[in-house]
Amino acid sequence: MHKVTSNVWTDTTLRGCNPSMVVTGDGVVIVDTPQLPTKAVAMREEAETYGPIRYIINTEHHVDHIFGNYYFKGSGTVVHHQGVYDNFMEVTPKLDSFEYAREAIPTDDPDGEAIFPDRETYFADPNKGQIVFTSDLTLRVGNHSFELLHTPGHTPGQIAVHVPEERVVFTGDTIFSECQTWLMGSNVTDWLAALDRVATLDVDWIIPGHGDVVTPDYLARQRVNLLDWVQAVAEAVAKGWSRDETVARVNFADRYPVDIGQAYMMDHIQTLNAGSLWDKLTQGRPA
Repeated sequence: MHKVTSNVWTDTTLRGCNPSMVVTGDGVVIVDTPQLPTKAVAMREEAETYGPIRYIINTEHHVDHIFGNYYFKGSGTVVHHQGVYDNFMEVTPKLDSFEYAREAIPTDDPDGEAIFPDRETYFADPNKGQIVFTSDLTLRVGNHSFELLHTPGHTPGQIAVHVPEERVVFTGDTIFSECQTWLMGSNVTDWLAALDRVATLDVDWIIPGHGDVVTPDYLARQRVNLLDWVQAVAEAVAKGWSRDETVARVNFADRYPVDIGQAYMMDHIQTLNAGSLWDKLTQGRPA
């Protein structure tokens, strides 16, 4: 794992999110868990060398941030925003979260096949939240504070985890650092407000959901990326383009690569980003 501060570690090299941990004087706090089974087991073993795991916090409900919870059962209290808890491992017509986790095994974690559960076993106890909150929540572990801030936009239950003593914030997928942003089921209006909220924090480092660790300057880059998508699709709507025409013509594939291990999803991202924005703009702005 990459050492961000003296007590904060993250891994930006895996397929899936950036799983992270904070070492305190009274144990370890995990922020998001690895999607890949052997990486989740290894992270748990490494974290426990620093002391007991006190909490496991998931910043959102998407599979790449939560699937590894299964391998942390019995090691710490899982904390979820209500929106994460309610949508945990959702299955949609576009994506079956369990199958999405399974398909990564042969290419990205072949050794994980031996410990990958079947569907029935997994859903019997995937290790969901034992503490479930709405709005914000502050946890204190040792001399560290963990401010769990509701920052919806990418997902309804999205949170940022601010650790003021380390001058660090974990944003989850509110930030995609130098890689493709997944819009799909997002609310861009809320997402822009979430960026504004993160910008008020006095931090040196932002640990994003995907990509390299960045400084607060990157918030402006993420904002531009969102606004460019909205403007491009809004212009398509203004020109009278149909949904299919918009999907075919609006494309930002040349701006950033897809995050690790998912280059094959580029067309999927472009298609769903453009299509979902067209739907929202033609149906009225989201509340």
